[in-house]
Amino acid sequence: MTSPNSLVETQVREKPMEWVLPPEHLLTSSAAGYMDLEPQVRAREDKFRTGPVEIVHVLWLAGMSCDGCSVAVVGATSPSIESLLTGSLPGLPKVVLHHPVVSVEAGHEFVRNFELAAEGKLTAPYVVAYEGSVADESLAAKTGGYWCGLGTRMVNGSPQPISTAEWLKRLAPGAAATIAVGTCATWGGVPAAVGNVTGAMSVMDFLGADYRSALGLPVVNIPGCSPIGDNFTETVAAVLLFLEGLGPLPEFDELGRPAWLFGETVHRNCVRAGYYEEGVFAKKYGDKECLVEIGCWGPVVQCNITSRGAINHLGGCMNTGGICIGCTMPGFPDRFAPFYAKPPGTIFSSNASRTYGAVIRRLRRVTTQFQNREPRWGTTGAVPSGWGHVPKPGLFNRALHFFYEKWQTMGSRARRK
Repeated sequence: MTSPNSLVETQVREKPMEWVLPPEHLLTSSAAGYMDLEPQVRAREDKFRTGPVEIVHVLWLAGMSCDGCSVAVVGATSPSIESLLTGSLPGLPKVVLHHPVVSVEAGHEFVRNFELAAEGKLTAPYVVAYEGSVADESLAAKTGGYWCGLGTRMVNGSPQPISTAEWLKRLAPGAAATIAVGTCATWGGVPAAVGNVTGAMSVMDFLGADYRSALGLPVVNIPGCSPIGDNFTETVAAVLLFLEGLGPLPEFDELGRPAWLFGETVHRNCVRAGYYEEGVFAKKYGDKECLVEIGCWGPVVQCNITSRGAINHLGGCMNTGGICIGCTMPGFPDRFAPFYAKPPGTIFSSNASRTYGAVIRRLRRVTTQFQNREPRWGTTGAVPSGWGHVPKPGLFNRALHFFYEKWQTMGSRARRK
């Protein structure tokens, strides 16, 4: 069976890059400054770069978002956003980020870069990063309003906002890649919850199943509310390596998620998963045991928060005592509500875990008791610890461990013979 990734890669390979370099007419100060450097200085900065592309623009659009995705991305460390912006990663081009909050330019100078890209005059490849869900602007237009805008244009002699949905529609076809950042952009998220009045939807829903970027890529989805910043920067770096011809197309699943980041469930890498296996569950928040019975959806949610952490490999929901509410999944939030309530599936899974976990837990305690004893102590019959009394194993435990040890060493004795 052909994988979704192989089909996309075949389409991409049929579309060679046609970017004109170098970009000579950029309004962005960082890009222009880079091109104005003396040739020997540029050569020194580019000594590790082997690809054909010197600069890649990232055009950041914000729809119905809380800006949490932007905060998460600027906190990324592996790789950091700074290393992408300075072009210090070997083999990768310098990234020029056009972000409405962190960019140096403002007003028309800032919007002009988006206009050049939409007109096909930005003489360097660009990537569209969209944060937040895409609102149905036709609903707002009925009353003469708008939901989300960036820049203005003159209409009947007065400046009128340009919606970010329109920018997305204009920019996406010419982009090297379109990346949806965060759950609102990838699946609609909270703004698209049942009962919303904005008609909010995901970037994938807005552009449709037939959408392909200039290089043949469907929408790339980096979910999370907010997403792990490293997930975004690592995916961008992997895509840029592909654009440079230095690596294969990264593997994505059938929903456009980076497969190496979202292929496992939260539970499989959770620091509390061992308690689940032994059938021990937290009864209240703050307990150290498995959180499934107080509202955690980790066993069915695809996310790497427990293994990667929130920022700099630290923190993360379950790592710090929080439950998983499924924020990386397409069904969030509606299909995970009400939050903090025990998922119905625990009726079967938790009770099954309790049944065999009770036996496994007791057997392990017996083994732990004996592994906590020096062989010498078995001969002397005493544990010379001044910290407390260490009780002797009972008759049943000694008999059980005797046969356990025989079984453990059976193979090694056979090999010695």
